[in-house]
Amino acid sequence: MKKTTWSGVLLVVAGAAVVSVVAIGCQKTMNSSGITATEDSGGEELFATQEDAQKQAGALAWSQNCMRCHNFRRPRERSDREWEVIVHHMRVRANLTAEEHRLILRFLQSAN
Repeated sequence: MKKTTWSGVLLVVAGAAVVSVVAIGCQKTMNSSGITATEDSGGEELFATQEDAQKQAGALAWSQNCMRCHNFRRPRERSDREWEVIVHHMRVRANLTAEEHRLILRFLQSAN
C-alpha cells in the first residue's frame, strides 16, 4: 500500500481548485442573436463572438486534458501543421473525443 504524503494531497487539491476556477470562468450562455454572453462580477453582460467562445472551450479542454501530463507549452511554439499532427496523435493516446480534438486544435492554431 502506498503512503500518501501531504504535499501530494495539497498538489491534488490545488490542481482541482485551478480546474474549477477555469471551468467556472468559461461558462457561457447563448442569446437569440447567436452571440455568446456571460456575466462579470458586477452583473453586467459581456459579449463575445462564437469564435471566442470556441477558443475558450478549446483552452478549457486543453487545460483539462493536455496539462494533466504535459508541462505548459506556448501554442506559438509549434506551427499549425505540427499541432495538427501532435493533437491527432494525442487524440488516440489520451482518448479524446472528436469534439475535444477539434476544440483543442482550433485553440492551439488560433495563436499562429
